[in-house]
Parts: sequence; C-alpha cells; structure tokens
Amino acid sequence: MHHARRALLDWHGALIAGSNTDAAKRLLQAYTEELGVGKCSVAGTSQKAFTRAAAFMNGTISHISEFDDIFRDGAYHPACPTISAAYALAESRDDSVEHLLAALIVGYEVSTRISKVIQPSHYEFFHTTGTVGVFGAAAACSYILGLNATQACDAMSTAGTFASGLQQAFRSDSMTKPMHPGHAAEVGLNAALVAQAGMTGTPDLLEGDAGFGAALCKSPRWNEVLENLGESWNIEQITFKNHGCCGHNFPAIDAVSHLLNDYPISLENIAQIRVGGYKATNEVCRYVHPKTPFEAKFSLTYTISARIVLGRVREKAFLPDALANPDIYALEDKVMLSIDQECADKFPVHRSAKVAIEMKDGLVYSHHQHTRHGDPDEPLTDQELLDKFIELTEPRIGLSSAHSLSGALLNSSPALISSLSKIWARV
Repeated sequence: MHHARRALLDWHGALIAGSNTDAAKRLLQAYTEELGVGKCSVAGTSQKAFTRAAAFMNGTISHISEFDDIFRDGAYHPACPTISAAYALAESRDDSVEHLLAALIVGYEVSTRISKVIQPSHYEFFHTTGTVGVFGAAAACSYILGLNATQACDAMSTAGTFASGLQQAFRSDSMTKPMHPGHAAEVGLNAALVAQAGMTGTPDLLEGDAGFGAALCKSPRWNEVLENLGESWNIEQITFKNHGCCGHNFPAIDAVSHLLNDYPISLENIAQIRVGGYKATNEVCRYVHPKTPFEAKFSLTYTISARIVLGRVREKAFLPDALANPDIYALEDKVMLSIDQECADKFPVHRSAKVAIEMKDGLVYSHHQHTRHGDPDEPLTDQELLDKFIELTEPRIGLSSAHSLSGALLNSSPALISSLSKIWARV
C-alpha cells in the first residue's frame, strides 16, 4: 500500500505538470462538449466530465510532461493508463482513496506481468503504454466495480482487442504519443463497464493463434506470466523518474552526474564525451541540437549537455532559454554515442550506460552506470519523490496546496477521492 501511495503521488505530479501545457490546452479545447457535465475532475480546468472522457483526458495530460513512472522489465509506463482510468471511476462512485490504492495494485500487477513476457520484440514497433495499458486500466476498474472472475476476464479480453500505439508516433515531434495512455485508460474503463453489463469477451485473447501475443510480438512467454503470483508485488518494482525526459536517457545522465560529483570536471576543459548504450537509446533518443521541447526530451546529446551546463534535467532544461543556450549547443557536438554490447545484452532488464569524459589535457574519467537512479535497485527515497512532486506542482497550484495534496496522498487516512480532487482540480 505504501508503494501504491508513492505511485499515486507521482502520477499526480505528472498530471499537474502537464496540465498547463499547450498540448493539454488543445486537448481540452477539443473536448469542450464533454466538459461541464459528470462528476469527474480533469486537470487544467475546473469543469467536470463524465467518467470515460475524464479517463482519456487525464491519461493523456499525465503523459505529456514525461515524468510518469516506469516498469523497467516491460518498457511500460503503468500510471497514466491505470491510475487515470481507476481514479475517474472511483471519483464517479464517491469511492475512498484506500479502495483506489488496492485497485492500483491489481492493475499494476496484471499489466506489468503481461508487459514483461512480450518484450523485447514488442517494443520494436509498439508503445507498450498504449497497448498493455488497456489491461492495467481494465483490471483496476474491474476491482473497483467488484466484478467476479468471469466478468473481469471479459473486461480484460475486450480491452485487449482495442490495444494500440505505434512507436512511430514518438519518433517525430507530434502530440500523438500522450494520447496513447489516454486511449488505453478509456478503453480499459469502458471494457470493465460493459463487462459489468454482461458483454462477453474472448478468454484466449492473449495466447490465441490470432491473439494479442501472436500479433504484437515474436515469442510471448505466456508460461512465465503467472510465476510467483501473490508472492511479490510488481508495484514495489516501479521506477520513478528523476529526470524530465525519455527514460532511455537516464543511465547516461546518471553516469555523468556520478562523474561530476567525483571528479574535477569543468565545462571549458571537456574535449569529448563518449557514451555506450543500448539499441533503444540510439533509436529513440536520436535528436541532435533539438529545436523543440519534445525533441530535447528524446535527445541524448542534449540531456547530457544540459545536465553538465544546468545542473539537472528537469522542467527548466526544456524552456526556450535552455534550448537556445550556446554552451549546451557547443557541448552537444562533443558527445559521441555508440552501441555497447554489454549494455545491449542486458536490456530491458537493466538500463545501463558507459560514459567516458575526456579532458583537453588527456585525462579520461569513466563510469559504468549499471542502472538508473530511480530504478528498484537504486530507488528514489520518499523524500526525493516528494521533492520532485513539490517542484512540479508548486508553480501550478501553489506551495500550500502542493503540501496539502502530498500529505493527503501519503498518509493513511480513509479520505474520499473527491477530497484530493478539490485540491488540484482548478490547476
């Protein structure tokens, strides 16, 4: 339950961080007819919405800022689809935070297990958060609705046939990618509601000859999907982002941080920065001299340079002043990225990088970052997670509200969902 509270806190931070972005404003404009009705809160507006619309909008908005959590072994962001759907449903039913937290544990467990056994081939073409996210949303909503086993199976199998989200959508500067988890949240919620009404699904949708696994990956390992079920909980194995960009950048950023903390490295004396990573780092984080915040978040050369010049890679690193910073621009030309076979072989179980910073006097400082700071084997502390939350929310809802919300999220009081929404719903 404590880890579920951490996840709910982190989702709120990502949601609020995305609430005043241009993409969020455009989304709300498109959903004008869906606002001003219903009981569910939507980030970026004081107007309420019906459950399905709120799930879609919050699922989208919470993914915009790239601060949402990760299940490393499945290359999957569970919070945006799972929490957005479950939160909307729970709020519409005047449910408690405690019941929501239990539902999140269920949704995370189901979807992370599916995500793990379809990788790494699934990630070659599909955005796991959009595809597998439907199962997290459906499972969590099934729990909230109190569906029996047959109904829950119907819900998840119905959700699975609507799974979608292509990698190509975030290999260009578009606003499509955040809508993947928004769609997944709405699909999973809808599937649970129709299952409750008696709509049946396809029980072998995952493993069938023309099912999810056959269509969306090369060799799904369904024999592993139930291993140690009930003995451990995957919500305890979640990565919380320490940087505001694509997670494939993180190992190299963390390696650079390690070197800057341990050695006398000055910006003006850097001759070259050599980075050895895995395939996804090269393919997804490929932008050089990015022109937009989106491109910057998917640029290894930029995020490493920003870490050195600015001291951290959070929201300020993607503002216009940072994108135009001549020191960052010049340093990018000194970053050399290549595939390191050891790092490649360990993906996706380990997200690692090898970084060597060569100085103009010939000295070379190197570090092998075996994992990301924030991964389950090097987790963010509760205080670090809270600091990140406050940094993201204070500019939008004020320090007092940020502390009130974090206190309500982290304590054990049996508050209603509506008590949380009252704090952030006017962002």
